Amino acid sequence: MADAANGTAANLDAIAPALRGEAPRTNVGDMERWASTLAGCALALFGLTRRSWAGLGLAALGGGLIYRGMTGYCSFYGALGISTADQERHGLTIRRAVTIDKPPEELYRFWRQFENLPRFMRHLEAVQPLGEGRSHWIARAPAGKTVEWDAALVADKENELISWRSLEGSEVPNAGTVRFTPAPGGRGTVVDVTLEYSPPGGVIGATIAKLFGEEPSIQVEDDLRRFKQLMETGEVATTQGQPRGQ
Repeated sequence: MADAANGTAANLDAIAPALRGEAPRTNVGDMERWASTLAGCALALFGLTRRSWAGLGLAALGGGLIYRGMTGYCSFYGALGISTADQERHGLTIRRAVTIDKPPEELYRFWRQFENLPRFMRHLEAVQPLGEGRSHWIARAPAGKTVEWDAALVADKENELISWRSLEGSEVPNAGTVRFTPAPGGRGTVVDVTLEYSPPGGVIGATIAKLFGEEPSIQVEDDLRRFKQLMETGEVATTQGQPRGQ
């Protein structure tokens, strides 16, 4: 009985905008809408064949998924401010900054050697220089997988800016820019990072990663925090809280 009530509540929550006479804004991408519709149909049919209150709850949940797929609206995404429809059209753009108590020259030199990046970017396994401004990147992806791509420098202003972009045909189309700006009052350097990419697994992969603690903007914030630790102290604290010499 409780399962049925929960399932019915979830279904009503999903269709609430329609019940109010509103046209819900689309926040589910096309691929995910197809998946929701198919999964909802399967779940609804399975629930109806159970001939029980629990089965009725499953059927109600299936109805919610069907509505989600047909309308392109998800109330759960709406509450979290997630829109996989927007991500599907535009990919992901992330911008974060940190102030580090070191001069721009020192930070630029370290970052410009891309093979140093895995020392503070935990999602990277390795970056291998290929010469002529090109490099090969190996990164960790959700579900324990790895992805690889080649990238090339597109802008390089000594002590000020580094910009790179993946080459055509890469598994993960991406681009990045890092700017090194002297902080006011001689308080070091503001490191401003902008990343653009299409995540492995597409929009669905990005959304699943976001819900399970691998949200890209948080990754970038953590990477910059580790970069600050590394440049100011010479080491980065491990997940066990013990420093790791670099």
